[in-house]
Amino acid sequence: MPLFVRFRHLLVRLIHKTSAWAALAALLFYLVSSWLMMRLAGETDLVALDTFFYWIVVTASTVGYGDYSPSSPLGKLLTALWIIPAGLSLFALVVTRIGLLIQSLVFRGRKGLLMLKHSHHTLIIGWNGSRTLRLIELLLAKQDAHQEALVLCVTDDMENPLPGRIDFVRAESFTHPESMQRAGITSAARIIIDTDQDDVTVTTALFCADINPDAHKTAYFQQESLADLLRTHCPKVEVIPSVAVEMLARSSLDPGSSLLHKQLLDSTDGMTQYSIPYSGDDTRIEPLFRHFKQQLAATLIGVQPVDCEHMNLNPDLNQTVRSGDTLFYIAAKRLTAEQCFGKEELDVR
Repeated sequence: MPLFVRFRHLLVRLIHKTSAWAALAALLFYLVSSWLMMRLAGETDLVALDTFFYWIVVTASTVGYGDYSPSSPLGKLLTALWIIPAGLSLFALVVTRIGLLIQSLVFRGRKGLLMLKHSHHTLIIGWNGSRTLRLIELLLAKQDAHQEALVLCVTDDMENPLPGRIDFVRAESFTHPESMQRAGITSAARIIIDTDQDDVTVTTALFCADINPDAHKTAYFQQESLADLLRTHCPKVEVIPSVAVEMLARSSLDPGSSLLHKQLLDSTDGMTQYSIPYSGDDTRIEPLFRHFKQQLAATLIGVQPVDCEHMNLNPDLNQTVRSGDTLFYIAAKRLTAEQCFGKEELDVR
């Protein structure tokens, strides 16, 4: 093997084995020793700190503008024997270490190994391929987009499926405290649990309810029995059971029902179903319905009282609505509380 190739391999191994602290210590020693050498050589034009820093960087990187250079024989000798050779090696070492650090951070980020520091974000727990990608697409849709971050947490051996659009954490398990802390579970505003096994969904939901009781939590189930079990132990977790059979029957009896439900759930196109808590004085459905339809081009379809688990669809126009009740409506985009309940906008008479 040629001597140059051996030297290159040796240099590569040395760079990879050198720690960041060792590289920093070597750089500091090089700068201090070079400054002392120039001072001992009588290079008064080079020892001013701002001039010296500029000159050492230009010289060590071999750019060599020539506007500053040693003038004494000893200064030239020290530059030729120490400053340039050592500077070249350290320059290569520092640049390579920075590159390796950036590569490591990017790799760890794509692998989901970094500690995230988000707050008030949406956390998706579980990976189901195209179904999860569709869920992310709906959450990121412009018509219903929140400014908060979106974090996907998985246990599969995979990389971030949407780098640059979402953050990603790979956990040992969905009940592993250290792994879930990296995903920011304690500071999440919304937690969506959609694993590929219902028993894992149950344990994950119980863990999330204990770690972050204030977050709005939703969990998807294939089996109604396990969904009922979670409702019993965690009534504050919104359980979403599979409605495939019900949808099949409804579409058979009322053709087009599947398209209707898909449209209501799809925030990327056309009219979509949304909800908003009512914030105002007690009123009736009629003025709210009229305001939504005439001023906002929206249709009020249901009310859930704040102290009741059941929803009243197609409510009577004389039904009373109180502060804290949840209103459900259909609109082209999500409406703000000011649009819905602003004093100048809403006539509650």
